[in-house]
Amino acid sequence: MKYGYSKNKGVITNAAFVKIRKYGEKVFVHASIRISNMEKSIDFYTRLLGLKLLSRREIKQNNAEIAFLQDAEGKGCTLELTFYRNQKSFCQPEYEKRLFDHLGFEVSDMGKAIAVLRKENVTITDEPFKLGSNGPVIAFVEDPDGTLIELIER
Repeated sequence: MKYGYSKNKGVITNAAFVKIRKYGEKVFVHASIRISNMEKSIDFYTRLLGLKLLSRREIKQNNAEIAFLQDAEGKGCTLELTFYRNQKSFCQPEYEKRLFDHLGFEVSDMGKAIAVLRKENVTITDEPFKLGSNGPVIAFVEDPDGTLIELIER
């Protein structure tokens, strides 16, 4: 078990965090989501949400394929799409039972963004609404595998 990472449990222990802090390596670099179809997911995130495909490769040890995407300007965190070829079933639990909540994307025009997504038959789970009197307008949609995505217009 190197740096406290347990493959069986998928967690990093306190020992790893202490080592990371000691050397100042504490930059959040990516989040990974499991997907059921790499082509469909890359198309969704690049064509509809404006991300750019940075890299894509096989991971033979896990019989998996991964792809990294990032906003076109290269400013934000990267999104890792992970496709496990041996995964027997793929289902998104009901919202209340999910451990992962959502991904967030900023949009410049909520009306246009929702119109484009609606035309592409993307599931819109929450129509646009304003968060308080001075807050942003937000909406929620789902990616092809049901991962919840928050759209934020500031």
